Amino acid sequence: MEDTERILEEAQKEAEGAESSRALYEVKMKFLGRAGKVTALLKGMKDVAAELRPAFGKRVNALRERLEEIFEGLEARAKEREMRERLASESVDVTMPGRRSAQGALHPVTLVKNQLIDIFAGMGFEIFEGPEIENEYYNFTALNTPADHPARDMQDTFYISDGFLLRTQTSAGQIRLMEKKRPPIKMLSPGRVFRSDDDATHSPMFHQMEGLVVDKGVTLCDLQGMLDEFARTMFAETSKTRLRPSYFPFTEPSVEVDVSCAACGGKGCPLCKGTGWIEVLGAGVVNRRVLENCGVDPDEYSGFAFGMGIERIAMLKYGIGNIKLLTENDVRFLEQFKG
Repeated sequence: MEDTERILEEAQKEAEGAESSRALYEVKMKFLGRAGKVTALLKGMKDVAAELRPAFGKRVNALRERLEEIFEGLEARAKEREMRERLASESVDVTMPGRRSAQGALHPVTLVKNQLIDIFAGMGFEIFEGPEIENEYYNFTALNTPADHPARDMQDTFYISDGFLLRTQTSAGQIRLMEKKRPPIKMLSPGRVFRSDDDATHSPMFHQMEGLVVDKGVTLCDLQGMLDEFARTMFAETSKTRLRPSYFPFTEPSVEVDVSCAACGGKGCPLCKGTGWIEVLGAGVVNRRVLENCGVDPDEYSGFAFGMGIERIAMLKYGIGNIKLLTENDVRFLEQFKG
């Protein structure tokens, strides 16, 4: 009986001296846990005389109930105190000026890519993205590029293994789509391409966007009309295009496409090197052999194709002088393109 009085006084003293809810929990386990002192008293009932056990058991149960009341009250007060302290430490002074968070922006290449997709999607083009690792058939052979063509040489192309390479042009996507889909076709194929070329205006990895239209009665006039609309939307409302004869193995006839300089309105300036025109892309009427390679009858269908470097369009649109600025990830440079 004396043990119960002593344990009650000891437990109450230690519980009231606990400085945190965690310390209070440890005190509670010391007395009411499985190995606690109150539990030890109950286990010792077998050593108490039989006639005294009922009174002893009643006394120990009363002690346990009293201790549970004490700990419950102290736990509630400890948690309330800790909550007040936590709220005080996490309080925010709403009168202080806010800290402005850094806001990112889309990369200029992404901005131009999205704008190009919007322009041509508005003309009814569907988007097709082919694989970046291609085989020689889709990248060269099906596009009427002979086996001895310089573009196949190791100094121009990154070969992965015999017959497989990092694609040098997204034109390979045109072949893949024409094999699966019958005309009419209007497709746009954006993506990364790789060439062994590196200077102020070229990069070993860059982004290209190819376009293809195949249908009955498609001519070079349709190509120029579409490119005029592209130039007016991308550069300036007064922009015009002109076509110059060129050569590509997958188009015949082939043309280089110039756009009137938006900076000087075609009068001549340093950007256009005094000519009033800036070269932006290559294009042409799809070669008969390319159509035949895809199972399309060239006597029934015709088409045009065009391809442009997205970095080049971005450099012209934003007046960027060195293509390496687009890959150096200098935040000071990229911040200029925030909307």
